[in-house]
Amino acid sequence: MRDKRKPSNLNFAKNTILVICGVISACFGLKSFLLPSEFIDGGVTGISLLVSNLTGLKLPYLIVLINIPFVILGYKQISKTFAIKTSIAIAGLAIALVFLPFQPVTHDKLLIAFFGGLFLGGGIGLAMRGGCVIDGTEVLALYLSRKSTLTVGNIILILNIVIFSFAAWLININTALYAILTYLSASNTIDYIINGIEQYTGVTIISDKSDSIKKYIMYKMKRGVTVYKGEGGYGVKRDIDILYTVVTKLEMSKLQTAIRQIDPDAFVIQQQIADIRGGVVKRQALH
Repeated sequence: MRDKRKPSNLNFAKNTILVICGVISACFGLKSFLLPSEFIDGGVTGISLLVSNLTGLKLPYLIVLINIPFVILGYKQISKTFAIKTSIAIAGLAIALVFLPFQPVTHDKLLIAFFGGLFLGGGIGLAMRGGCVIDGTEVLALYLSRKSTLTVGNIILILNIVIFSFAAWLININTALYAILTYLSASNTIDYIINGIEQYTGVTIISDKSDSIKKYIMYKMKRGVTVYKGEGGYGVKRDIDILYTVVTKLEMSKLQTAIRQIDPDAFVIQQQIADIRGGVVKRQALH
């Protein structure tokens, strides 16, 4: 009889390693780049950095205190497990900021903004892959998106604009501008870690030469294709094959070129895919 606990244990170990690496990466970004130069970022971490710069209060305490309302919100809106894991991760980041002996790496402001955001964003992304957050902004954005027509991304952007505006008003405009660079670096790093370097794109293709396009995708690109049976609604009604496939962004240009060569009049719709599970994303070589 197979031990069903093994996959669960492996998954727990993997998530734990991801969260620990995330905490260390975020701590390195803060202590070696942002803190020595009094730079700030977006989100709850940015609020904590801003308050620390203005009041002199220790950042580890602020990170814990300011995140408490968001942990409670995560408990109510997501799950008890998520709230517990997030609490542990945030406490771990606070402890790391106190005890890990990271030293400043550079005094170049552009490098600080870029690499500070890179390591901080990497830490947040790794923690999210591990099933929790070390910055409560995402939890608040998710909650507000359910209460309004705004998307999570729009809400996070609005919150960060408010933070950067306060930074420009209370500190100076240069700090706010560097904070925007840090935020852009961090957010792009989070996207790459969450979605992967090979981000996937769903492609829907409607063409009179669908059979040739299907063969190209299957035999040349080694990708799976789903064929939907449809009916043309423009002009004379007729049956059509609608192709759907999933490719990486790196392969999208190759597919577009092939479709233009086979049928310049093909109708192509692209949709970004955040994540995929199961199915045959990449076909093996056909014999």
